[in-house]
Amino acid sequence: MKQHLAGIKGNIGPCKKVSHDIRQQLQENLKGITEKKQEAQESLDSTNPYGDHVNDDYFAPRTSAGSQPSLKSVLSSKEVVHRTDMAVARWFFDSCIPINALNSAFAQKAIDAIASIGPDYKLPTYHMMRINLLRDCKEECRLLVDSYRDNWRATGCTLMADGWTDRRSRTLINFLVYSPRGISFCKSVDASDVTKDATTLCSLFVEVVEWIGSTSVVQIVTDNAANYKKAGELLHEKYGNIYWSPCAAHCLNLILKDIGKLSHMVDIAKKASKITVFIYNHIFILSWLRKREGWKEIVRPAATRFATTFITLKSLYEHKHDLQALVTSKYYTDSKLARLSKGQEVVNIILDNHFWNMCLVMTKVAGPLIRLLRIVDSDEKPSLGYVYDGMYRARKGIKLIFKNVKRLYKPYTLVIKERWDRQLRQRLHSAAYFLNPSFQYDQVNYSNKPEVVQGLIDLIGNKDICNKSSATMNEVRLYRDKLESFGKPIAIKMSKEMQPDEWWRMFGSSAPHLQKLAIRILSQTSSSSGCERNGSVFEQIHTKRRNHLEHQRLNDLVYVRYNLNMRDRYAKFMFALTC
Repeated sequence: MKQHLAGIKGNIGPCKKVSHDIRQQLQENLKGITEKKQEAQESLDSTNPYGDHVNDDYFAPRTSAGSQPSLKSVLSSKEVVHRTDMAVARWFFDSCIPINALNSAFAQKAIDAIASIGPDYKLPTYHMMRINLLRDCKEECRLLVDSYRDNWRATGCTLMADGWTDRRSRTLINFLVYSPRGISFCKSVDASDVTKDATTLCSLFVEVVEWIGSTSVVQIVTDNAANYKKAGELLHEKYGNIYWSPCAAHCLNLILKDIGKLSHMVDIAKKASKITVFIYNHIFILSWLRKREGWKEIVRPAATRFATTFITLKSLYEHKHDLQALVTSKYYTDSKLARLSKGQEVVNIILDNHFWNMCLVMTKVAGPLIRLLRIVDSDEKPSLGYVYDGMYRARKGIKLIFKNVKRLYKPYTLVIKERWDRQLRQRLHSAAYFLNPSFQYDQVNYSNKPEVVQGLIDLIGNKDICNKSSATMNEVRLYRDKLESFGKPIAIKMSKEMQPDEWWRMFGSSAPHLQKLAIRILSQTSSSSGCERNGSVFEQIHTKRRNHLEHQRLNDLVYVRYNLNMRDRYAKFMFALTC
């Protein structure tokens, strides 16, 4: 009867009075019943009435009973995979999907999810993707960000703001929140009409601060433009516990740029550029060099996004002997290139000892700054506690390079003074330096400048930060003089090995008020690099093909993409720590 009503031919004629949608429903029900019967039969057939055989797991399962996989079946399997790959490729090429989308952490997960459902799966509709699924993904990310809030309250957090200009000449500001748990994206704002006005810009900051929770924010980090600085000062007036800090990575980049503008540095950079261009423009030279033992490419992607000139100089200096061996070899001197004026000019540079000496000096001058840049440009660990020491050591190291001859080191230390003393250094940097045990307990290299202690005193005296200043000041002595929990041999040993914020959690119990303050300060970043690194995310999403979307949906796309990527990145980082 069911087959008759469902219109299934074979055993009985179909009923002509049943409507199409009812017939469809009956057919699906019958299909489900048939599949369940088949599964039950297969399960019965595979059951051994005498129990599991002792050798069942000993032999590898075969693709078919009693036979090895045939060459035909293997080739057929490869053919199926290739057909599937071609289907994916056609979709990518037709829709202009970037090929590096395959590198997404979510690409294989999506394919696996589709495979688990089987051939009946249909892609979501345009409307579902644009409205429903975007909404669900945003909610998923919102729950993720909300899970960080307890951490923000416990350790404090940094509000990072970065202004940039897109292809349509609009000024956009990305807001992110940093804590040791990870970076969270808040929103991107079109601030084309407000960036020049510090008061309006401050109102924008206030809105984000209130969303985070004003008592959770320790500082706001921006670039050092005058309007951002003024807005940061206005924010501090409103919330006494929130300080403004310029981006340390940005300031270090400006220091390296200023050093690069010194006349002798310009000359060295030009000569270095001539060498690299000459080598990489002539394949027979490059081929000879690549056969040298231990050869590494001269032009390499920088480990940081800044300081490329100095990193290239260092790389070039490491190849000094290879390059000198090249230009003095018969292989090169017999070539036509050796007789050209350009070739002779490059040979003269490579054989010039003064050039190589200057390369070495510039590499040593920039070395401490680049090391600090790598620290502050990283999101993985809090960096605020390392900025003051990094700048102190850089200045001290430059003086030693020139054997304390003032006329030689002054051009470089003057550049640092202009940027560090007048723009970058803040109370938070000084206080973080004092509270970092790896520096405080280093009696040889520790800086006793009055500004260090004064930075901490100013913070403790701020009632919005510390409401028990007298008790906290008494605890400073315990920490400084290595008394009680700070004086344990394990505490002194681990001060060099542990992250400073973690060290305070472990060994700061004798000074609970100072412990709380230290953890909040030493848990912060010193750079807005997280914003800059992902400005391109907003740029990619805001293409002409999507400019009909309202700004809110566009912001949702950025919110979802950035926070999903951050979740995956943090998971990989934590996995690496446990390995």
